[in-house]
This record gives sequence, structure tokens and C-alpha cells, in this order.
Amino acid sequence: MAFTQLTSKMVRADVAPGQVVFSQRGAMLAYTGQVTFTPSITGGQGGLGSMLGRRIAHEAVPLMTVEGHGAVMFGHGGHHAHVVDLSGETLYVESDRLLAFEGSLEQGTMFMGSQGGVMGVIRGQVTGQGLFTTTLTGYGSVAVLAHGGVFELPVTPQAAVHVDPQAYVAHRGDLRNRLSTAVGWREMVGRGSGESFQLELSGSGTVYVQASEEKL
Repeated sequence: MAFTQLTSKMVRADVAPGQVVFSQRGAMLAYTGQVTFTPSITGGQGGLGSMLGRRIAHEAVPLMTVEGHGAVMFGHGGHHAHVVDLSGETLYVESDRLLAFEGSLEQGTMFMGSQGGVMGVIRGQVTGQGLFTTTLTGYGSVAVLAHGGVFELPVTPQAAVHVDPQAYVAHRGDLRNRLSTAVGWREMVGRGSGESFQLELSGSGTVYVQASEEKL
């Protein structure tokens, strides 16, 4: 099973017996066939412990479990949706960016401090990710949300990528990231807010960037 991009803001998941899809609650737009929707108690994201950690930090996003036989159309808030197909890699994405994902993927929660200590936590605050980020690993499809659409930038050992933290959506692969400061034309013309920081990604993988600096 894989997600099909219907429009820039809607995806379809074909659900079959024995398969599970997780989605944000309230993201179902329409469906055909015999499909059931039930609240996901653990959020499908790293079990009860991870869920409690997120709730303490007010970062949990309620999910629902989708099962049965049919086709389900997903969308949320009029945001753009983008399908990411994983082939054994890990996708790092904030939970409120997740529109839907296949249950075949292993879900986890990572503390931002593990990606650079204090600077990792600061990066989480600057990008809007908070103290935790969600990981999805394995083989399957993920639909993420963004403002203004998403474009993919390859990262290679020879070419690091610098991203405005507010435009960052997610990344996958073996990437290292660090938050750096920068002074540029935006500071010169008085737009010095989050733009004084840059998120530098190096290694081998892909970073997903939205065509906007707005948070969800």
C-alpha cells in the first residue's frame, strides 16, 4: 500500500484487511468501502511512555487508527500535503506535520537534546519542533503537511544544505544538523527574527522545505 497524491492538498490511502493507517484525528475527508476509525490511545508513536512525554510537553497530536477495506481521502486545514516514500530510512518530522502514515513504519520519539545537547533544544524551539521530534523508520508511505507546498533538496557529503528554520519540514537519511547564526540582508532591513539562524544539514539524505515561513 502507498498513498496516492490526488491534489496538492489531498491524498488517498487504499486500505486492505490486515493493514493499518494512522492519521491525524479529523483529517478524513471522505472514504469508500468498509472502513473503521478508532482513537489511537498511544498515538502510534513510540508507545505509552513517548506519548506521556509529549503530553507533558504539550506536544502530542491526537491520532486515529484506520482499518478495513476501502479507500480513504485525507487532508487537513487546507494545508498542502506531500507524500514521502521510505525504503528503510528514518524520517524525522514533527508530529503536527503528520497527516497520515502507514502502520508498517516503526514509530518513535526523539528528544531534541540528543541532536546537539542544548543547541539541539534551541534548534527545536527555533524551528517550532519543541523538545521532541517524531521518527518513522522502515518501508512505507508518509503524508506530511506544509504551507505553500514542499520541495525536496538532496544533501550529499560534497554539498551541505542551509535552510531557514521556519521553512524546515522534515528530513531523512544519515544527516547531521546544527544551528548556526548568520547576518544577512534581512537583518539589515529590519527583519531579524528567526532569520538570524540557519539550519545546516550535512551528510547523505534529503531535506523537505516548505515554500513559506509560516508554522502550522
